[in-house]
Amino acid sequence: MRLRAERLGARRGEDLLFSDISFDLGSGDALVLTGRNGSGKSTLLRVVAGLLPAEAGRVLWTGKDETVRAGEACHYLGHRNAMKAELTVRENLVFWKSFLGDLEGGAGMSVVEAADRVGLGGIAHLPFGYLSAGQQRRMAFAKLLVAYRPVWILDEPTAALDTRAEQTFTDLIKQHLAAGGMLLAATHQPLGLENARELRMTGFSDLPEAFLQ
Repeated sequence: MRLRAERLGARRGEDLLFSDISFDLGSGDALVLTGRNGSGKSTLLRVVAGLLPAEAGRVLWTGKDETVRAGEACHYLGHRNAMKAELTVRENLVFWKSFLGDLEGGAGMSVVEAADRVGLGGIAHLPFGYLSAGQQRRMAFAKLLVAYRPVWILDEPTAALDTRAEQTFTDLIKQHLAAGGMLLAATHQPLGLENARELRMTGFSDLPEAFLQ
């Protein structure tokens, strides 16, 4: 399996955020985006996940099922947790497990196991909106566990977490990579991954159109 980005460029409104971004991830690889706020980290993640169009370049996926688009091979966890506040944690996870399903080549955990793995199995019966910010983030991470996707795209994944929860996340990411998964993450905090590569985003604007040609 491989995820490749070839000379990606993207804009926010009239501003060019980045151009000529390329990388190649294989099984077990991790790439961490760093850089100041506004440098294009979140935009790049959304482009790779298929949530935003690229101004230039393309994202390619090579997997067991060649008909799968790159974005379909990815889990995306952004700043928002993508959970309904009025539904219980269990109901939210059941929805995501059913809605997403498993990509060929793997199987997601049960809802009970996923909640246990993020350390909150005992409160899965509570409405998501009742949880603290840290608990909500942990439960959002459980969404990645209930449906198999080989690529995890994470935007500031440890926001609102204490040290113990951060270690839980790091352990789950390491297990995902050890099983042949891939990681693309943007963060201001170290994730504790020994062999992760770094892509530093610098950001720029007001370049001529010819720069993208």
